[in-house]
Amino acid sequence: MKLKFLTCAVIATACMVALAKDPVLMKINGKDIHLSEFEYLYNKNSQQQVQKESLDDYLNRFVNYKLKVADAEAARIDTSAAFKAEFNGYKADIVKNYLVDTTVNQRLEREAYERMRTNVDVDHIMLPLGRDKAENEKLQARLDSIKKCVESGQSWNELAKKYSIDPSVKNNGGHYGYIASGMFPYVWEYTAYNTPVGQICKPFSTNFGNHLIRVNNRRDDPGQVLVEHILLLFPRNANDSAKAVVKQKIDSIYTAVKQGANFEEMAKAKSQDPGSAKSGGKLPWFGVNRMVPQFEKVSYALNDGEISQPFETTYGYHIVKKLSHKGVPSFEEAKKTIDAQIQQDERSTMAQDAKIEEVKKLYGYKADDKGFRTYLLKELNKHGAYDSAFVASVLAKSTFPIFTYAKHKVAASVLASIVNPKAQLNNESAAGYICSQIEPYANKVIFQYYIDNLINDNQGYRNLLNEYRDGMLLFEISNRKVWQGASNDTTGLKNYFEANRSKYTWDKPHFRGIILSAQSDSIAQAVKADIAKLGEKNDTLTEALHHKYGQKIRMQRMFFAQGENELVDHVVFNGPAPKTDKYPVSFVLPGQGEVYNQPRDVADVKGQVTSDYQDVLEQRWEKELHAKYPVVIDKKVLKLVKPL
Repeated sequence: MKLKFLTCAVIATACMVALAKDPVLMKINGKDIHLSEFEYLYNKNSQQQVQKESLDDYLNRFVNYKLKVADAEAARIDTSAAFKAEFNGYKADIVKNYLVDTTVNQRLEREAYERMRTNVDVDHIMLPLGRDKAENEKLQARLDSIKKCVESGQSWNELAKKYSIDPSVKNNGGHYGYIASGMFPYVWEYTAYNTPVGQICKPFSTNFGNHLIRVNNRRDDPGQVLVEHILLLFPRNANDSAKAVVKQKIDSIYTAVKQGANFEEMAKAKSQDPGSAKSGGKLPWFGVNRMVPQFEKVSYALNDGEISQPFETTYGYHIVKKLSHKGVPSFEEAKKTIDAQIQQDERSTMAQDAKIEEVKKLYGYKADDKGFRTYLLKELNKHGAYDSAFVASVLAKSTFPIFTYAKHKVAASVLASIVNPKAQLNNESAAGYICSQIEPYANKVIFQYYIDNLINDNQGYRNLLNEYRDGMLLFEISNRKVWQGASNDTTGLKNYFEANRSKYTWDKPHFRGIILSAQSDSIAQAVKADIAKLGEKNDTLTEALHHKYGQKIRMQRMFFAQGENELVDHVVFNGPAPKTDKYPVSFVLPGQGEVYNQPRDVADVKGQVTSDYQDVLEQRWEKELHAKYPVVIDKKVLKLVKPL
C-alpha cells in the first residue's frame, strides 16, 4: 500500500496540532477524517479483539475501509431512498439518548427507591386549585394562615374538618397515617418525604389542589403481605342489633374454620366479597395504606399461615388468613416498576427539561420578559384592547427581540401564529398571556437548533452516527463489488477454479445424484419395472414416477461426501440403514447418480471457490481504490492517538 504523508505543510507545528480540539488526521478523496473518529474506532476495535492489533496494521485497514466508503459515495449509494430511510430511522433512534440529562433519571430512580424503603405518617389539608397563578397564591396564603393556627396550638383535626376539601377528611380528620411511595402525585409525595418529622411544609400546588402537609413520624417500610379473607357485609345503615346478627354468622364460620373446615372452600361458599370469593378469598399482594386501617393492622400482625379472629371494619366483619409476606425489593427488582411510574407523571419530562436548560445555557439564551411586558402593555393601551386586529397589525409586525441564543435574535412577531387572537382578556392579562408563550416557544426552537447542530457539536454522537452510516455504505458497496459480484461472475469463478484446481481436493469420495425411496419392497420393484419401460434417460422420468406413485415414493437430489448423510452412506457406500424411515427401501435412480473422488468442476466446490474468489476481487478492488482516490495522512496527528 502506498500512502502519502504530509509534513509541516499541512499543520505548521506540533503545538498547533495539540491545541486543535479535533485535528484532521487524514484526507481521503478530499474528505476530512478527524482524529476523534479514528481514535474512537481504533479503541473500539481493540476492545473487541483478543489479539491486539498494532496501530500501523489498524491504520492500513482503516484506510481501506474509508476508501470503500468513498467508492460507495461516488456510486451515490447514500442518495438512494432506501439508504436515507434506514439511516434516518437509526438517526432518530440514537438521537434520543442525547435529548435528556441521563443523570436526572438516575437520580429520580434512586430517590424513588429510597422512598420505597420508608413510610411517613402524615396529616393533610387541601384547598381547591385556583384558576390562575394569582388565585393560587391567595389560596396558599390561606393555607399559610392555617399553618400558623396549628403552630399556635389549634387542632389540626378541627381545622381540617372546617377547611379541607379532601373527601377523606370526614373519616380521618385530615390524618392519613403511614403512607408508602407510589400512592400520591410526585410533588405531593416528594414534599411529604422531604418535610422533617414534627414540621409542616410550605403550602404548595398540584393539579388537584393546594396542599398543606404535616409529618408526624417515619419508619421502615414493612413490605407486602398476601392474605385470604372471608367477609360478611353490614346491611346499609346497619344499627348495633343488625351488626350483632352479622357477628353471630361470622363467629359460626370462624368456629367451623378452627375445627378444620377448608378456609378457601368456606370463602367460596360464605364470603360476600365479590372480588375475592371465587378465588377462595385470596387478595393480591398489598402494602401500606392500601386497605382500611383495621384490615391492614390485622394482616401485618399475623404470622404466615395464621388465621385471625373475626374483626370489624366499616364494611362488615372479616376473618383473615395470612399466606405469606415479603420485604422491600432490591433496587434492581424495583427499577422496572419505578421507571414505569416515572413515565406516568411529571418526572417523565424532568430529564428533558434539565437538558433544555443545559442547552439554553450552552447557547447563551437570554430573554427580556420584563421589558417585553412593558412594551406589550404600552402597545395594548395604544391599540385599545387585545383582539385579532392587535395580533395581526401590531404583534405580527413587531421587531421587539423576545429572546436571543447562539447569536440569533428572535422577534416578537413569531408569537402571532401561536397566541389565540380571539381570547377575551383585559390588557394586563393579555400581556401576561402573550409573555407566557415565550418560554415554550424558545425551548422548542433552541432544542431543535441543538439537534440540528449535534453532529457538529458532539464528538460522541458524530462518531456513532458516522460509524453506522459508513457501515451501511460499506456493506452495500462490498455486496456489489465482492460478495454478490463473485456469485454473479460465473465465468470468473470457473476460470479461477481451473487456474487453482490443485487447491480444491477431497479426502473422501462424494456422491451426486437422485436417491429414490419406497414405502415397501413391492413398490420399489414396480418402480424399477416402470423405469425399464420408460428408459433411464427419459427427461420426464421423475415427473412420471411422481404422478403414478405419489406419496408412496420419495426422490431426493443429493450431494454428500461419505460420512455426511445416513441415506447416502447406506445406499451408496454400504453403510447401515437409517433407523427411522417410513421409506425403508432405497436405491440410486438408474442413470441419475455417480461417485467421484475429486471435484470435477466449480459446482462441486462452489462455496470454497466463491469465498476465495471474493478475496481476490476484494484485493483487486482495494488496489483500484488506492489508484483512484488520493490518501493523505498527517503523521504528527497520528502520534496523538491515545490507545485505551
